[in-house]
Amino acid sequence: MSTPTAVESLLAKSNRKALAGVIDLRDPQGQTDYAAYIQNLPRERMGWVAAIDPGQLESKHIRHLIRDVCFDFITVPCPDSTIESVLGHALGVATLHSESTRPTVPEEQAFGGMIGSSPEMRALYKLIRRAAPSLAPVYIAGETGTGKELAAAAIHHLSHRSAFPFVAINCGAIPQHLMQSELFGYERGAFTGAQQRKLGRFELANKGTLFLDEIGDLPLDSQASLLRFLQEGFIERLGGTDAIRVDVRVVSATHHDLEAAVAAGRFRADLYHRLCVIRLKQPPLRSRGDDILQLAEHALKLYNGTGQTQMKGFSNCALKAIQAYAWPGNVRELLNRVHQAVVMAEGRYITSKDLGIDDGAAGPVQTLAAARDAAEVQVINSALRRNLYRVGHCAKELGISRITLYRLMKQHGLRADTVDGAAELG
Repeated sequence: MSTPTAVESLLAKSNRKALAGVIDLRDPQGQTDYAAYIQNLPRERMGWVAAIDPGQLESKHIRHLIRDVCFDFITVPCPDSTIESVLGHALGVATLHSESTRPTVPEEQAFGGMIGSSPEMRALYKLIRRAAPSLAPVYIAGETGTGKELAAAAIHHLSHRSAFPFVAINCGAIPQHLMQSELFGYERGAFTGAQQRKLGRFELANKGTLFLDEIGDLPLDSQASLLRFLQEGFIERLGGTDAIRVDVRVVSATHHDLEAAVAAGRFRADLYHRLCVIRLKQPPLRSRGDDILQLAEHALKLYNGTGQTQMKGFSNCALKAIQAYAWPGNVRELLNRVHQAVVMAEGRYITSKDLGIDDGAAGPVQTLAAARDAAEVQVINSALRRNLYRVGHCAKELGISRITLYRLMKQHGLRADTVDGAAELG
C-alpha cells in the first residue's frame, strides 16, 4: 500500500492535470486504520476508486469512506476491463474538476493576501507596486468589504518599511472622545484614570506604516492633529507638551465620498489634499469577473473543516449563483456566505440555497438605478473582454464615443487593461 507521502511525491513529479488511483479497502485481518490513512491522502488532482470485497458495503464505516473520498468503487474480483473503465471515468472527472471547479490563483498575483487575476486587479497590483517604494501618503477608495486593508498591507510589505510595524486603526470604530488618545497617546495624569503613559498608534507604527481606515469618520480635532503631523512630522501626546518626531507613512481609506465631505465642511480640504497624494481604487467584486470564483474557492479552502462535514466543493447551481449575484457586500460578504454554508450545509457540495442566494441569484431587491448600473457594468465588461480591452473598438461596438465609455468606466470603477494606458498612478 502506497503511503500518502509517496502519492504526494508522485503528484509533484507528474505534469498531468490529474491522476487516478485505487484504494484497496479489503482487510481480512481488520488491522488497518483506513480512516486515518485516507484522511492524509491528497485529493487535489486525484480520482480515487475503492476496491472492496462483496458484502463490505453493508458496513456504514466503509460506505462513508467511499462517499467522502472516492469517485467510484469496484467489487473484486472483477474483469480487468471493468477496472480500466472505472479508473478512466475517475480520471476524466478528476481532470474536469481540476480545470473547472478549482480555478488556480497565479502566484505572482496572490501577494499580500490579495486574490484575483482580472484586468481590474492586475491594474491595481501594478499601481501598488509603483506606489510602494514612495514615501508619499496613499489614499484608497472603494466600497465596503472590497479589501482596502489588504491593499494597504500589500503597499507596506512591498515597501522599504516592511521590516517595521504595520499598524491599522478603524477611525469609525473608535468613540470620538477617545480618538486623540488612540492616535497620539497620552501622558500619565492627562485625564482621570490615566495611571501611566500610553503610546498611540503613531508611535507604535514608528518607521513603519499607519493605516487609517474609514478616515472620513475622523473628528475635526483629530483631523487638525493629523494635518500637523503630515506637515511637520511631529505629534504631541495628550496631556504633554513635547513635540515628538515620528517616522510613519500614512495610508488612508474610506468608502465615503471625501470630496463631498469636504464640500459639506465635514472634512478639511487641506488634509484631504495631503492624504490624497497617491490615489488607488479598490474595484467592487461585481466588476471582477472570474475572480469571484477564485475567491469562493479560496474561502472554501479557508473554512473547510470548521463545520461537521468536510465539503467537496460547490454544486453547479452554486457556481452559477455566485457568478450572477450582485455582491453588495463585496469580498467580505462572499467570505461570510461561504463560511456559513460550510458550517450549515447538509450535503457534501455547497448549493445556492446553502449560500442563501437561491432565488435566481438576484440578490437583494434593487432600485431601478442600481439595476441599470449593474447591467451597464456587465455589458461594458463583456465588451471590453471581447475587444481585448481596446477602448476604441469597445466604444464602437457599443455605439458610444470613446469619451462616454471612459466616463462610464470611471463612474462604475472599471479599468481597461494596462496596455490601454488607463491605469495610471495618481
